Amino acid sequence: MIPELGHFALALACVLALVQSVVPVVGAARRDVRWMGTAGPLAAGQLVAVAVAFGCLLWAFAVNDTTVSNVVANSHSAKPMIYKLSGAWGNHEGSMVLWVLILALCGGSVAAFGRDLPTALKARVIGVLGWVAAGFLLFIIFTSNPFDRIWPPPPDGQGLNPVLQDIGLALHPPMLYLGYVGYAVTFAFAVAALLEGRVDAAWGRWVRPWSLVAWSFLTLGISLGSWWAYYELGWGGYWFWDPVENASLLPWLVGTALLHSAIVVEKRDALKIWTVLLAIMAFAMSLLGTFLVRSGVLNSVHAFANDPTRGAVILALLMIYVAGAFALFAWRAPRLAPTGIFAPVSREGALVVNNLLLCSIAAVVLAGTLWPMFADILTGAKISVGPPFFNMATAPLAIPLVLAMPIGAMLPWKRGDVWGAMQRLWWAACLSLGIGFLYLAALGYPVWPAIGMALAAWLIIGAAADIADRVALFRRPAQAWQRAKGLPRAAWGAAVAHAGMGVTIAGVAGMGVATDTLVALKPGESARLAGYEWRLEHITDVQGPNFTARRAVVTVMRDGATVTVLSPERRTFQVDRQTTTEAAIHTNAMRDLYAVLGEERDGAGVLRLHNNPLAPWIWFGSIIMALGGGLSLSDRRMRVAAPAPKGATAPA
Repeated sequence: MIPELGHFALALACVLALVQSVVPVVGAARRDVRWMGTAGPLAAGQLVAVAVAFGCLLWAFAVNDTTVSNVVANSHSAKPMIYKLSGAWGNHEGSMVLWVLILALCGGSVAAFGRDLPTALKARVIGVLGWVAAGFLLFIIFTSNPFDRIWPPPPDGQGLNPVLQDIGLALHPPMLYLGYVGYAVTFAFAVAALLEGRVDAAWGRWVRPWSLVAWSFLTLGISLGSWWAYYELGWGGYWFWDPVENASLLPWLVGTALLHSAIVVEKRDALKIWTVLLAIMAFAMSLLGTFLVRSGVLNSVHAFANDPTRGAVILALLMIYVAGAFALFAWRAPRLAPTGIFAPVSREGALVVNNLLLCSIAAVVLAGTLWPMFADILTGAKISVGPPFFNMATAPLAIPLVLAMPIGAMLPWKRGDVWGAMQRLWWAACLSLGIGFLYLAALGYPVWPAIGMALAAWLIIGAAADIADRVALFRRPAQAWQRAKGLPRAAWGAAVAHAGMGVTIAGVAGMGVATDTLVALKPGESARLAGYEWRLEHITDVQGPNFTARRAVVTVMRDGATVTVLSPERRTFQVDRQTTTEAAIHTNAMRDLYAVLGEERDGAGVLRLHNNPLAPWIWFGSIIMALGGGLSLSDRRMRVAAPAPKGATAPA
């Protein structure tokens, strides 16, 4: 009965989404206040219906209802409850329900918190979100129904993929989807503005918080996925330029450009066409990621499905939404003439350079990700585009981007002076170069890691210099504290986010000098790596809740003193008949000591040992960036209504 209720709730949500996509938009065109007023209740009703459907799906997994084929394929009674529940979205069908739930939550949030929006714009935004929701709800109902029954029911399920049975990956998809789907709101604002034929400073004020929310959650989602791959897959790395990793990076790059561009629209009433285009592209990249994960056109350990038929439907939705938005853009863009004038050397100019470099990096990543597929289609050649290409192709673009970030923050609006900005940053530049040279000398001249460390220091110290300049720390130190208390939270948030990027780059630079070794040790034997002695004590059998494991005990010593004891495992899941590795990691925030247990040979355990300097900084930096986004979002100016554009429809 509960699965049927969930199925009915999905159908009801689809009907509400279809009505939501038509009535408010027609009402806005006719200036009919009553029709426009239906937008909020329809969005709220759709949210309730999708939430009921998702609750029914969670219930089916929690009680291990084996009459539901999705539960049979992705769960088992022996699984811990947390992984039973995460199994509800650890598959294609369930993840799509989570996708539309977050989309409905976005629509409900616009309805609830957009009270100060002009009625016509609000109706159009919610209507566009209804278009998107209706397409995906129809896709779920007709091709990916999570409530399909199976009869006779098997005695138990087949279990969830063992590599997905982890707390990191249980949290990763919801965070990632909050970012992906969050860009549906900025997309809806862009389409609504094109329908109305007007983009102004007030529109930029409304778009900016939504782009900031999406960017912050996407940052956390990517970071969680990277962290999961680091410790769960046992390869000791943080980023492999995997196609699905790239699929999440693409909307982040475009969304970062959108966030900065929206500031220019709000502050200077400029870059209107550029901002609308970025809002469309950010959501297009999110949909592209959804397509790549589910179509099977690119192989990845992260993929949810390998079904070309369903992938073709998602591709069709992508083409309808994006092509329609671009057609509207081509028609309406000439009306969005810029009014804000600025010199090339100004804060606006620096943000234009920032956007061009970010979009260029996105273009390189997109080309490298999709080229193997196109090469296979066009020539039949099987090629692989891996880390060497991406590293070498993106570095010449990323380095000037990082160099420009502190300088741009120091430039005034409308017209600036690069030399004047550098005079306020000279001490940051000297310290950064000094740190880079020290890193170069101390570690035996690793050139690229030293460059990375200098760039990281430049960002971190540059962010501090920006705050110091804003509060006049060196010019009027007696008043600095009072000025700091009055500094807008958005300014603090931007500086924190830039510093967080510097911390992440420092972690990447540290990993550039990481060392590892592969050894076969018998109990009592030792190996040396990075000044540490790694001694295998013994290997024993361990029984888990739904697996058996071989666990090694490795004592790590330095100068005869025990530093830590690591216990890597090699797990075998009987239901799934799969074997996974469970890395053991000891961290002190400055380095990770990392051990992975492989197969045993002739009484010896094969161990892969890693010494990863500054590895935790990669994820600390991501958290700091997201905190910077949250700090900016808490700025009172983000919550105060922007002035209504001249001629806007008054609220009903």
